[in-house]
Formats: sequence, C-alpha cells, structure tokens
Amino acid sequence: MPLWDALRGLEVHVDDYALERREQPTPSGWTRVTTTVVLRGAGEQGEGEDVTYTPDDHDGFPAGAPLAGSWTLDGFSQSVGGLELWREEPRMPASRDYRRWAFESAALDLGLRQAGRSLGELVGRAYGPVRFVASTRADVEPYLMLNPQLEFKLDVEEDWDRERMQRLAAFDRVRVLDLKAYYRGTSVDLAPDPALHRAVAEAFPTVVIEDPWLEDGCREALRGAEDRLSFDAPVHSVGDLDRLPLAPCWLNVKPSRFGTVQKLLDCLDACRERGIRMYGGGQYELGPGRRQIQRLASLFYADGPNDVAPSEYNEGGARPGLATSPLDAPEGIGF
Repeated sequence: MPLWDALRGLEVHVDDYALERREQPTPSGWTRVTTTVVLRGAGEQGEGEDVTYTPDDHDGFPAGAPLAGSWTLDGFSQSVGGLELWREEPRMPASRDYRRWAFESAALDLGLRQAGRSLGELVGRAYGPVRFVASTRADVEPYLMLNPQLEFKLDVEEDWDRERMQRLAAFDRVRVLDLKAYYRGTSVDLAPDPALHRAVAEAFPTVVIEDPWLEDGCREALRGAEDRLSFDAPVHSVGDLDRLPLAPCWLNVKPSRFGTVQKLLDCLDACRERGIRMYGGGQYELGPGRRQIQRLASLFYADGPNDVAPSEYNEGGARPGLATSPLDAPEGIGF
C-alpha cells in the first residue's frame, strides 16, 4: 500500500496555532533563524519547523491563517495549499516548500498525538537505531582524536587540492562529499569544475558524491562513479526525480524540500520501488525539525550515512561529550 494511503485519512482537530521563533549564532559567524508552527487542539499540540534560511523572510510569518476545524490530513493539506503564506515573495523559491512543510508536519504530529499513535505504527514499520555522520567545514582531525569511529559528510571547497583530498581519504571516515552544484546565490556555492569533479571521484573511490553537475564536461569527469552519485537540492518531488539527467542510485532526503507530507511519502515509495538508496539530510534545525528528520531516518533509512547528527554538533567544534552514532531508536507517539 502506498505510504500516503496509510496517512491521508488521519483525523486532525485544530483549535488554533502559535508561532515560536528561534535564533542561534553559528560558529561560522551567521545567525540561524527558524520558526516553529505549534498547532493546538483537543488538549494536544503538534509542531513543525520552517527552516527558511534568509532571516528576514521569517518576519511577518502568518499568525492568523484560517486553520481551525476538524480535518483529515489530506483535507488539511489541501486547505493549506490554498492559502497565501507569504506577504512578499521569498528570496529563495525553495522557502515556499519549507513554510508549507512547517504547517504540514505540525498537522501530522498533532494528528498522531490526538490518535495516540506513532508514525511507525501507521505505516507499519519499526524504528531502528540511526547511523549518523557529522557535517562540518572544520578540520576533521580534532573530532577523530575524540571519536575515531565518527563518520563525515563534507562540502567540497574550491581550494581543495589533491594533497588535501588524499589526506582526508586516508582517514577512511568520509562517507559523503557534497559538490553543491545546484546552489545559486548562497554562501556555499561551488562553481562546477570538471577537474575538481574528477579529482573527487578518484581520491575517494567509495564515497557517495552528492549534487554533482552533469553538464559542461562534468558528467564525463565522473565516468565510472555513476553508482555513487546522489542528489539533494534539485529534488522536491517524484517529478524532479524523473527529470534528473540520469537515474540516481542515492538520494539525500530533506523532508522540508517536498513541502507536503504526500510528496515526501510518494518520493520514499518511488525510491523503494526503484532501488534508490536514501539517507537523511539536515538543515540546521533549531526546534522540532531535528527530531523529526531523525525519526524519518529511523523508519526508512536507518543504516544510511544520515546527516542528522544531534543539534549539539551544530553548536560548536570538536569537544568531549558529543553523542556517538548510532542514535537509539526513538520511542513514543507523534512525529
């Protein structure tokens, strides 16, 4: 049975909702801002997090949308889809999905809590311990001195030369390398470069290569590594999966990119049917979104190189006391 069919009829009663804005300075010098939607009804509350990256876009978050009533999850989704949740066009088009996801994930959480059920119960899957990797732009050696078993997802940078790649590869702890080829106008943009693509593929012969460019000679540079290619930023739906220039073997699943619960679940179904391996992706969540991406990983891709490390990894560099992988299987109701 399709995953969405197991959830679409979930009943959700909404009385009202509140908003919780969170801000946190990052070690890189910028301030992360997110907004949590807290739906309330029948003595319970459900939460969802808008992970829009541009701080100013969290100003004027809609506080009075007409959401009160008794819904199915499907009906709630259709209602939210008919609302204008932005006073002005967001700076990043993906932010529209992020905001929609905040309301949809809050409704899923609330409906499950009102029913006294977990997501795993409804979809007929068991939660498992979650393998996670650490995502950092800092030197990995201090982390490995404290925890030699820690695995990593790293962003490739323009100044990486062969010597640096060989040093990183020698640790044998890098599991995913992100080429960031589909980002535009952000602080992490990396211009597509066939020579860099080729060097990455050769220096790390077993590592998953995320978001490679597949034009302008870059696809040829990755010949032989096709079974290690993964995608993230371009995929917001099954349709986007179909439009990729090649059939991927891997997918980084960031639920907020899909906007709706249905589109997320449809993509999980498609990956399972096509044999596409999955792993979870984080977006510097400050609130309930982090717990939710960990729970999704626990249900659907617990053994993947999941970029869902506990939030403490985002709060500073290597230091004693950081959680170790795997995370315990989650318990309890809700999302």
